[in-house]
Amino acid sequence: MPAPARRCLEHQGRTDGPLPYGPNSSSPELVAAVAGQHGIPLATEEVMVTSGSQAALFALFHAHVEAGSAVLGPDPGFVAYRSLAQLCQAQPVGYALGPGGALDADLVEAALVEALRAGHPVSMVVLNHPANPTGGLADADSLRRVAELCARHGAVLVSDEVYRELWVGAGGQPAGLHEAAGLDAGVVLGSVSKAFGAPGLRVGWAVGPAELLAPARVVHNAMTTAPARPSQDAATALLTSAAEVLPTARREVARRWEVLAEVAPELLARADAAAGRPDPGPAAGTGSCSGQQPAAGAGSRSMSRAGFYLWLPLPAGTDPAGTTAFALRVRDESLVTTVPGDAFGPRGAGFLRVSLGGPVEELVEGLVRLAPWWEG
Repeated sequence: MPAPARRCLEHQGRTDGPLPYGPNSSSPELVAAVAGQHGIPLATEEVMVTSGSQAALFALFHAHVEAGSAVLGPDPGFVAYRSLAQLCQAQPVGYALGPGGALDADLVEAALVEALRAGHPVSMVVLNHPANPTGGLADADSLRRVAELCARHGAVLVSDEVYRELWVGAGGQPAGLHEAAGLDAGVVLGSVSKAFGAPGLRVGWAVGPAELLAPARVVHNAMTTAPARPSQDAATALLTSAAEVLPTARREVARRWEVLAEVAPELLARADAAAGRPDPGPAAGTGSCSGQQPAAGAGSRSMSRAGFYLWLPLPAGTDPAGTTAFALRVRDESLVTTVPGDAFGPRGAGFLRVSLGGPVEELVEGLVRLAPWWEG
């Protein structure tokens, strides 16, 4: 846990007195901290603090998705989008992604047209960038075009940007919906779980037009009285210390990609080739699967990336229909857990999601065990 949150919780643990409910609409200090982190001027009613970004998704879906309508989400994409649509008795419709998992506005429009032809009005379009599981990004022009598409068809646009601060490489921070298309374009989700390294606090937020957040607040208030008071205070400490916390988090993410380039360069090369990324050439010191932990900074590549997932194609000749079976073999025979790509949607077949998280020594060991499956 980053030091600002730890210090805050330690102070609370030493303080006598009651532990009240957190303010139902969140503490004013936390709302102000979210607004400050978001980067554009915001009114209080344009920020909804929730019990994690998952609770924000739940509230937004149940406030705006009508039974029988269609909800568009990325395929492959985060599994909650499909399940939440089904909970609302809506039809989940996956839209394809561009090379490397990038947002392609034409493919979103094609899915929307298909849903309308099938008789499903589109109530919501969900974006996820940087994307889980692919790591794909969205450029400002694509975000503007999707926002215009949603405005024309009366669909609520939700942009899940919880990984946006976890970027590495020369490209800088990826585009955001509100920076690209303005606050009225839709709702943007954030969280302290990813870049701020505190998933156990269960604090997230939704930022957007007040008229879209107001009905979602009613749903969230019915779900939970409020995020816990200690969590709200610790999240405030993290957000107000972003200048300290975020560079540290990005250095740690960069280190994970460098470990991958050092320990299992073939896996990284295969993933980059499948994503259509140019080969930057061999990184210094790469090529070893000896299990030796590389020094931080070794084998660094300047290519822009975001998040900490490797979207890895199956070995050549492996039937995509057997994606889950292959993942289970790797688990049972090498004791390495990956997520089969088709868990994220039909278009994910033929890939595995490999997390670069956890202790570095365990990451190294996992990569050493994983790499031989792709040899030869």
